[in-house]
Amino acid sequence: MKLSTAACLLACATTATAFAPMRSTPISTTPSALSMSTTAEDTETASKSSGTTKDPLLIRAARGEKVERTPVWMMRQAGRHMQCYRDLCKEHTTFRQRSEIPEVAVEVSLQPWRAYQTDGCILFSDILTPLPGMGVDFDIDEKVGPVVEPMRTWDSIEKMHLIDPSTAAPFVEEALRTLRKELPDETALLGFVGCPYTLATYLVEGKTSREYLEIKKMAFTEPKLLHAILKNLADSIAEYALFQIECGAQLIQIFDSWAGHLSPRDYDTFAAPYQKMILDKIKEKHPEVPTVVYIKHSGALVERMAATGVDVVSLDWTVDMAEGRERIANGRAKAGLDGPGGVQGNLDPGILFGSQETIKERAEEILKKAGPTGHVMNLGHGIEAATSEENANFFIQTVRNFRHEGQE
Repeated sequence: MKLSTAACLLACATTATAFAPMRSTPISTTPSALSMSTTAEDTETASKSSGTTKDPLLIRAARGEKVERTPVWMMRQAGRHMQCYRDLCKEHTTFRQRSEIPEVAVEVSLQPWRAYQTDGCILFSDILTPLPGMGVDFDIDEKVGPVVEPMRTWDSIEKMHLIDPSTAAPFVEEALRTLRKELPDETALLGFVGCPYTLATYLVEGKTSREYLEIKKMAFTEPKLLHAILKNLADSIAEYALFQIECGAQLIQIFDSWAGHLSPRDYDTFAAPYQKMILDKIKEKHPEVPTVVYIKHSGALVERMAATGVDVVSLDWTVDMAEGRERIANGRAKAGLDGPGGVQGNLDPGILFGSQETIKERAEEILKKAGPTGHVMNLGHGIEAATSEENANFFIQTVRNFRHEGQE
């Protein structure tokens, strides 16, 4: 199957519109690293007693609506940087236990929300979780990472089939439904999926790679075979994303982490069209659900990412936020899409190893450059395992306490 560049640039009809940036001022009080203005329990009590039905702050920001402050969460916020997670690992020793036993996945998902009061709570899972439901078994070695039997021939892909998510991942449904009950109305429940190209790197390489030579060899010697794999993955991942929404996810982030290793031409051929297949199916059935795309080392691809019709482009830390917003708007305009689009990110995770003064200065610089609307604050990549909980909390509270001019 061969898809043209034009297919990846085809406009998506439904989109959010961000507001023009305004002059920004921080709240004068510096947040404490060890305290928050309200606890998660207080927030939940207030939410349920008020009977409010307003969508969560993060969802409204992702749609480009005017918001009272910039929402914040962190990629990989649930996991190894938290002592409570490391303690839990002593009892549940494998990643798949922690992500596929519903009550354990719920607990891990809630840990950072309880500790930091993030505006988003993301399901603790893995991009490879749906693979067995497509006929592809995998394991996660605690030291090596994901391990898959390599698929490099037409015969090897015959075992692939369309996923039935309710049968393949009932634990995901249970975890998402439980999280929706546990979280207050103000906190967004976030789902996510891996994109076809990134998933294909594991299928073809057999494990994590540095150079991705096997999949590139397939792309340039047997492109029809790679396209067949990508199409199979796109069909199933779209179903899996819809399943997460139907189980309670209020936003879907699509990760094409390793597409940043592609040239722009090859991104247009092997990544963007399959991202768009997933995005289009989400928008067709759930136009109200915002979508976000993240690619590591994507500085050369920002306009192309925006042209897929995704609502929010998540920038890594190598892109200046002001320049990124302009490039996203330009990419959407060139593709014939309305509005400048939203942005997520993009503090360098390494900044969290610096002083709190540095964290505050760098975070507020990004907030000011992003402007008051259409921005979800985040890191430019997942939080590092060695990050202190104190500094992670300080980052979250810095953002929560910041106000642009005109925000209450």
